[in-house]
Amino acid sequence: MQPGMLSYVVVFAVAAVVTALTVPVVRRMAVRIGAVVKPDDRRVHEVPTPTLGGAGMIAGVVVALAVAGLMTDFDEVFETPSEILGVLMAAVLIFAIGAYDDVRDVSAPAKTAGMILAGSVLSFAGVGLLILRVPLLDVFILSSDWSALLTVVWVLGMANAINLIDGLDGLAAGIVAIASFAFFLYSVELGNEGVLQPGNLGALIAIVTVGVCVGFLPYNLHPARIFMGDGGSLLLGLLLAASTMAVGGRTSQPFPGQTYFFFAPIFIPLFVLAVPIVDVLFAIVRRASSGANLTTPDKGHLHHRLMSLGHGQRRSVAILWLWTALMSAFVLYPTYTGQGQLFAVFAIFALALAVYTMFHPVARRARADNVARRANGDDEPGPENLDSTDVDFGPAGPPGDRRADGEKRAGSR
Repeated sequence: MQPGMLSYVVVFAVAAVVTALTVPVVRRMAVRIGAVVKPDDRRVHEVPTPTLGGAGMIAGVVVALAVAGLMTDFDEVFETPSEILGVLMAAVLIFAIGAYDDVRDVSAPAKTAGMILAGSVLSFAGVGLLILRVPLLDVFILSSDWSALLTVVWVLGMANAINLIDGLDGLAAGIVAIASFAFFLYSVELGNEGVLQPGNLGALIAIVTVGVCVGFLPYNLHPARIFMGDGGSLLLGLLLAASTMAVGGRTSQPFPGQTYFFFAPIFIPLFVLAVPIVDVLFAIVRRASSGANLTTPDKGHLHHRLMSLGHGQRRSVAILWLWTALMSAFVLYPTYTGQGQLFAVFAIFALALAVYTMFHPVARRARADNVARRANGDDEPGPENLDSTDVDFGPAGPPGDRRADGEKRAGSR
């Protein structure tokens, strides 16, 4: 029997409330220990801002899953405790790696090794890709070696996608909240249709992820009072990977709502998370074509381009949220109706959003200003030219003063 919707609402509320109550404590701690990100020529925030917000998120995850374990509706999910324990262990591990990077800086190879270890923990616990249905081809039952390899690759992809998109206040948390809620609804519908086993943990992990994002967002909307840091973004990426693999990596049975162009649940996140995934692909192509290291930060991400068009932080974030919501609706409509006749409607909405993005009055003015500046030999305006102002942290100066500007990183800021 599938858990009732009320039980999911309770778990969501616990995750959101615990995160919301923990983040202010974490913020004070971050200021005290000097985990503060200072403005520089690559970031768009204007004042020194505490990081380590992911600590509030991991608290919400742990408490919410503990509460779920006490509820009879989730008895079948917890019948195999190794899976939940594996998710918790991997979540704590990847958060710890990211949080340490926020405070001390970790080399890219070392951080990648940590993500591989977290993915391996998931695989060892049984939360991984076991079945791979490739559209228009066949269903592949993966061997243990292939399962472990693809599970780690999936974790790496999701974690890095969220990490790279975390460049504007509220952007990553909002996108993950929308995407996770869409995947939660998708998972619930598959469970109701008998495609998933009652003990599948995908929907539970998805709704917990929504909860921690909602609890964190009030502190992270522009102007942000705290950043989630790499600890938070990597954590969200791992939770997305775990929930999507738990659903898509175990389902071989076709479902009517998967008609027309995708026939496998594991491909659904590629549409729901189109914004961060496209951003990652563009970053790889951009850096490879310029001969730069793939881990070299730059200001060519989607959110930077929107800022360069003249959109402010809030409007840029809203535009990318809307794209995520549109792609989520694109997936959910056929899932719940089994029909795809409204493709034209989604195309119209997508075109309208693209026109709004490119031809909003501020975008037109920004292009005109850019032309004028180039004619005068001046640099183009953009996020890199935003003025930075300092915040008074007291007579001792900014806690983050121990580091040189530009040395500290938080997501892609």
